[in-house]
Amino acid sequence: MTVDEPFEAVQAAQGSNDAEQPLSLSRALLLPRIVIENTTPVIEGGLYAAKAITGQMVTVTSKVFADGHDKLAVVLRWRPVRSDSWRSVPMVDRGNDSWEAQFSVPEVGRFLFSIEAWIDQFASFRYDLEKKYSAGVPVSLELEEGRIMLLQNAERSEGALQRQLQRLHDDLQAMPVDDQVGTLLNAEAAELMAMADHRAYLSRSHEFPLEVERERAQFASWYELFPRSITDDPERHGTFNDVHRRLPMIRDMGFDVLYFPPIHPIGRSFRKGPNNALQAGPDDPGSPYAIGSDEGGHEAIHPLLGSREDFRRLVAAAADHGLEIALDFAIQCSQDHPWIKEHPGWFSWRPDGTIRYAENPPKKYQDIVSADFYAAEAIPSLWLALRDIILNWVEEGVKIYRVDNPHTKPLPFWQWLIEDVRSQHPEVMFLAEAFTKPAMMARLGKVGYSQSYTYFTWRNTKAELQSYFSELNQPPWSYCYRPNFFVNTPDINPFYLHDSGRAGFLIRAALATMGSGLWGMYSGFELCESAPVPGKEEYLNSEKYEIRPRDFTAPGNIIVEIAQLNRIRRQNPALQTHLGIEFYNVWNDNILYFGKRTADRGNFILVAISLDPHNAQEAHFELPLWELGLDDDAQTRGEDLMTGHHWTWKGKTQWMRIEPWQLPFGIWRIEKAL
Repeated sequence: MTVDEPFEAVQAAQGSNDAEQPLSLSRALLLPRIVIENTTPVIEGGLYAAKAITGQMVTVTSKVFADGHDKLAVVLRWRPVRSDSWRSVPMVDRGNDSWEAQFSVPEVGRFLFSIEAWIDQFASFRYDLEKKYSAGVPVSLELEEGRIMLLQNAERSEGALQRQLQRLHDDLQAMPVDDQVGTLLNAEAAELMAMADHRAYLSRSHEFPLEVERERAQFASWYELFPRSITDDPERHGTFNDVHRRLPMIRDMGFDVLYFPPIHPIGRSFRKGPNNALQAGPDDPGSPYAIGSDEGGHEAIHPLLGSREDFRRLVAAAADHGLEIALDFAIQCSQDHPWIKEHPGWFSWRPDGTIRYAENPPKKYQDIVSADFYAAEAIPSLWLALRDIILNWVEEGVKIYRVDNPHTKPLPFWQWLIEDVRSQHPEVMFLAEAFTKPAMMARLGKVGYSQSYTYFTWRNTKAELQSYFSELNQPPWSYCYRPNFFVNTPDINPFYLHDSGRAGFLIRAALATMGSGLWGMYSGFELCESAPVPGKEEYLNSEKYEIRPRDFTAPGNIIVEIAQLNRIRRQNPALQTHLGIEFYNVWNDNILYFGKRTADRGNFILVAISLDPHNAQEAHFELPLWELGLDDDAQTRGEDLMTGHHWTWKGKTQWMRIEPWQLPFGIWRIEKAL
């Protein structure tokens, strides 16, 4: 294909090739001569956008090749979708037909990128000329070909470029052979010819989408609390105004996202009592996930929490403390939700006239019902109503949403809603609370979720953790999925924490904070709360069904350690993403040992975590000196980031001992010794 042939013709030739019909000569002549394939980061051929954050350098790679031995020119092009102007940079040949380039994304929003390639005829000519001249082969004919190429490009050009090329052509004719060769091989000639190149057999890849979000989509520390429990009396419902006094402590622990479960009115019908009892007493507050009553639905605030103005003051006060409020978006309704009466066609009804409520046999959730997204009366009114709920809370200053069970709602709905909201407010982010099959979890990331809950909660052994962390660092997961390592939730009290004591909580906190740029904890974790419903991963006296005051200064807490872990994350860029992890040799299956480092190795962190909360563990281990370009007997400097202690390591093989009654992990910054 030449530059004069429309790119659309090639696309038509490729797309119109009916598999039942042989390829016609006319279509074959329109197919691109240059192959552009295996481009990254690309998800399903560009059907979905890969993820990036503002300020990031996005690395694009591709396989680009053609028949023969001609030299190729390959460029990376990119633009924000709101702009029609493309920027470009040459791609670098890394060998074996692999090409690479980078571009920066300075703002949030959707970007597009593509690759262009063509046969660089003058570069091919220069390569052949230099080889022949160096070998002593006569090059008079080659010099004539070079002058012709100069003249042809001059004739295609205008203005100053045309004059420069014509002058170069004329000067060559009066030069001796050696000078002609030198002139044709110098950088000035190459630059002029590149500017005038007609780009023979130009080929373009598809335009691939890239979704760019703010830094908090990749690096954040979440703290979850129930505002109604911020009280000193279980008989008194906490309020938004009460939460103000918790803000300094949450900030000082190093958190930057403060997440609330649903804050809406709670239904009375089938209200659950303590410990998920089917019968509630008259003063039991009910589950906040049974949304809706006569006082309103998803757009309303539970009256005992305060007014809308109280909420606005809390959002502003949190921002003053460096905290951003995140809200729960749970698309489920109590049987008292106003929508049941106003829009009965949005729900499923059984033959006996009762509404279909949520079930997970043998469990029954009579206090909540789910909408039917594809009911005739729900399209499009339900979809638009849910979108408008998000937009209304965005207007109240809420830009982050934890979405309850998104895998039980249609994927097309999420793809539309997230794109629609972000087209108006690109700073808005969505966290998927999806503990489900891997394919669905990945697909939610593809359709737009900024981050997701993960299987981390149930990965405990060294083999399990290494395998899972490694999987998240490989495509397609690394392109579409940002893991948020929550150590616990109101729904999940992991078995590991039931009897592991304070050391177990520190182990899980270290794994979460060091393993991913995103982590979260539900209040009570800092107090090492672990009392379970016997035999279940559920909290006894769950806060989901009752008001639960706490003494946040109770003895045995791990508040100081959590604050230091978050401080270490903020001070070390290598820890601000789940990507870039590498596991190293440690000769003990109870110790997980890995490194995270920036691309330039300027920030290099080593992490060793004992997975045994009860016994001391020790082992020999290897320092990754090869990654610092050092010999096996080199000296390096170490710093313990939890204690501030400094030392010098000598050689590659070292020894460690971890005692869980002190600190069950080590976090070390390693540097070349001066």
